[in-house]
Amino acid sequence: MPDPGGGVSGDWLLGDELAPSIADDVLGPLYEGAARDRLVLPFCPACRLPLELEQRVCDGCGTAGADWRPVALRGHVHTVTVVHRLEPGLVRATRPYPVADIELADGHRLVLTSAEPTSDPPAIGDPVSIRFRRLGEVAVPAYHSAVPPSGEQEESR
Repeated sequence: MPDPGGGVSGDWLLGDELAPSIADDVLGPLYEGAARDRLVLPFCPACRLPLELEQRVCDGCGTAGADWRPVALRGHVHTVTVVHRLEPGLVRATRPYPVADIELADGHRLVLTSAEPTSDPPAIGDPVSIRFRRLGEVAVPAYHSAVPPSGEQEESR
């Protein structure tokens, strides 16, 4: 079914068939939180150091395990690249798109695509908010530029 922008309904970047399988997935807490529009990430249960998504032993204190907790939906762009390789049949995008390394306010870093289709990359240091894209029945985090394009005012909420 076409969307109002003339494209195909569903996620702007990937087809629903590429949605992760979340049954018994180590990232289950991430997907469960994302289904409720919450970003839930792992921390060391002893020293509270942010952990990588699949990390199970803390680099700081050596404690095993992870305590998954909600985090703020904001951060800034640490680095960004523009993907020019388009994979017909795999990627829906028809033009280059940005992928950004986002440093979250709590210390985690995630590599994310944008929440909406764009070919304009954010600048390093730009503030972003975290939103969620839907791949089939699974919600995945994505960034949304908190800086309006030049010449535009950000809408008040």
